Amino acid sequence: MDALRPQDPSRTGMHTLLARLGAGGMGQVYLGRSPGGRLVAIKVIRDEITEHPEALARFRREVETARAVRSAYTANLIDTSLDAAPYWLATEYVTGPTLAQAVAERGPLPAETCRSLFAALAEGLAPVHEQGVTHRDLKPQNVILSAQGPQLIDFGIARAADQTALTDAGFAPGTPGFTAPEVLMRNQVGPSADVFALGATLAHAATGRAPFGSGDPNGVNYRAVHEPVDLAGVEPELAALIEACAAKDPAARPGLAEVIARCGVRSALVEDPFYAGLAPLAQPVPQTPPAPVRQPTTPPVAPPTGVHELPTTGPAYGGRGPAYTPTQLTRPGGRPSRRWMGAVAVGLVVGIGVATAVVLTQQSDGKDDGKSTVEGGKASGPKASASASGAPAYAGDDIDRQYWKSSTAQCQLPDAERAVEGFETSVSDPDDPSRSGLRPVFGHKVQIGFWNKLYTETTGGSGARTPYYVTVSVKPPHSIDPTTGKPPVGALTQSATLGYTSKPVDLNSGDPSAWKYLTYPADFRNWSPDGKKTWPAIPLVNDPGDWTVQWFHIRTPSDYTSIMCQGFTVK
Repeated sequence: MDALRPQDPSRTGMHTLLARLGAGGMGQVYLGRSPGGRLVAIKVIRDEITEHPEALARFRREVETARAVRSAYTANLIDTSLDAAPYWLATEYVTGPTLAQAVAERGPLPAETCRSLFAALAEGLAPVHEQGVTHRDLKPQNVILSAQGPQLIDFGIARAADQTALTDAGFAPGTPGFTAPEVLMRNQVGPSADVFALGATLAHAATGRAPFGSGDPNGVNYRAVHEPVDLAGVEPELAALIEACAAKDPAARPGLAEVIARCGVRSALVEDPFYAGLAPLAQPVPQTPPAPVRQPTTPPVAPPTGVHELPTTGPAYGGRGPAYTPTQLTRPGGRPSRRWMGAVAVGLVVGIGVATAVVLTQQSDGKDDGKSTVEGGKASGPKASASASGAPAYAGDDIDRQYWKSSTAQCQLPDAERAVEGFETSVSDPDDPSRSGLRPVFGHKVQIGFWNKLYTETTGGSGARTPYYVTVSVKPPHSIDPTTGKPPVGALTQSATLGYTSKPVDLNSGDPSAWKYLTYPADFRNWSPDGKKTWPAIPLVNDPGDWTVQWFHIRTPSDYTSIMCQGFTVK
């Protein structure tokens, strides 16, 4: 839960806003208070996508789902506004820690507590399935452990069984490690996929570990499809039930009634001493809206991190998470420069929810020589966090769905953050200067540049400036087979991660009149979210097609937002 920001509204409908609960690709979620004093969770659609018919259709489906599913285990719909912007919905606000937070702070749950939680969540899913709806994103972050019992939240990508998945975006919805193999491989969604997610969720509760390992989402999805769930140390009978739920074949998974029967619950979950002891982990609710803190016009060197648009894999395991973390479908892309603005169109924006395909990643070689060809500024060396000077050391790999298309010379999604005034970029072939501009074609390497033109023009290069760190990502068009460094033969899948990134560079360092340049592949690597592993960038010729280049404003290794997007074609 974060304080309201200066740009946030003070009211939505008749509700007074108190705090931020989280953010996602479709909008912002706030904690609100009704005129009578009832606490509500309010999801507000972002202004820039209100004109997109598909986004509004998905939001209306979410409202319909919330209205149809009434259960003691779900937050009920209270209010909604669908007639005119801003579009929003309000549901009950459920107080309590998420299961992810409880495990992170208290460790694995005892076997008996897990059985009771298992049965309660299965009972909670039953009325959802009876309405012909699947949750599609069950995971520890979407289970709130309230004093009255567990609650399922975030139905942002829930869908009726006869409705198609996100085929228009090219991916099936879900979160790495909790998405069933049939969803990842065939986009086949049904009640049994929720049972798989339930098993994976209880595996995390029983072990304190990610059910299929953590790190790069591509590797996690690969293990979910091909490897058994991690149940080391789990009591045998409970492990057998979890393993059955997480079976690779959906037909082999038990139904919810069987899950409940096998749990053999003999007492109420809320009477369980361990469960009852989790209540103090809930974050306090602000009674009055805190005064927004006005931020300086230039970013601070190392601002405190809060809830930001990141998927809930990787760092969620082992660190304290927010009381509510809505899933994010995509990190939006960057704002184009003025000379490129005319070519940009707002692309498809979909609901809150992580969507990932089954992709493989190149194996880490465990090396990083720390070298960079940056001109006009130096990037920091490989470290697990910010350096002593406050500079972020790397960008942890993340879900990213920004794609550049040569057919339109456009990136697919809208911008997330305005770059500093005067920020300009370039993409060119250092061996052939004619290969540059909006629709270049490259062969072996790419030179990527950026600078702050306005800084030079207005200051003449004099005066100190607050650091503004930029990291560049270069993403191949497809996922990469770790054994070949190329896309899997006969199974091309669009890349859904950040790709290969440069070390962060201070835009305002060195000679302000000089461009800062990076060369792909020499200056780029793929970093694990915790910074402990890196993977070398693949040669351009390994994956012909449209590559995406993004410039990110980075504050910490896990907090960065896209400010610019271009691309190039490899033939």
